[in-house]
Amino acid sequence: MTPYIYLKAERRPKVVILRPQIMVFLPAMFMMVGIFLLANAVLPIISYQLFISPRFSRQEFVRPISQEDLLRQPAEVFTPVVLGEEAPFEYIDFAKWFPSASKPEGRPSKITHYTISIPKLGIENAVVEISSLDIKKSLIQYPGTANPGQPGNAIIFGHSTLPFLFNPQNYITIFSTLPNLKAGDEVLANFDGIIYRYRVEEMVETKPEDISVLEQRYDDSYLTLITCVPPGSYLRRLIVRARLSVI
Repeated sequence: MTPYIYLKAERRPKVVILRPQIMVFLPAMFMMVGIFLLANAVLPIISYQLFISPRFSRQEFVRPISQEDLLRQPAEVFTPVVLGEEAPFEYIDFAKWFPSASKPEGRPSKITHYTISIPKLGIENAVVEISSLDIKKSLIQYPGTANPGQPGNAIIFGHSTLPFLFNPQNYITIFSTLPNLKAGDEVLANFDGIIYRYRVEEMVETKPEDISVLEQRYDDSYLTLITCVPPGSYLRRLIVRARLSVI
């Protein structure tokens, strides 16, 4: 009986030859995609500067630390993150701003987190961590500030980016549409099972080094939301101030 050996033919890769017409249009296609991406990054900033930013009042403040004192700060107080921005020193550590001042004390509480909702922006039950530092995982309440419902000012930090990336469930983009709020809009805080209704009273733009926005006022219960503007940049801070509603 004669043995047979079967050899499988070698598979040769197919050579794709682009037609000359396609080669002509490829550069134009890449250029259009580049223009589209650039427009999505630049147009929101231009639109914000022309139509939204003029609605907000501006405040200019003297730096709490002089430039000479800043240069003398020890290396350990430097930090790379403030709402996603490189910062010259530790913004979140109040003691580094005012070495001779005591850190504001809120009322003792066993609550470590609560939620806020902003109906106009589609934000529902966003988690606010108390005294945490990671604003990529939640909204953050500035350490030592009053809790919702208490006399004082609950100050909440949140990330923002380009508006078209806004996702109310993503803490990297959650405050991207914050500039769309206006006086009278509601912010609801669910703290320890009690819902507190706050109404926006004022929206202010200020520089990153202005820490007067962290001050406590005890004549009523306030809630302050802070993020970066213009959209996708870190040039200024948007401050949304709200007061507890009696209704």
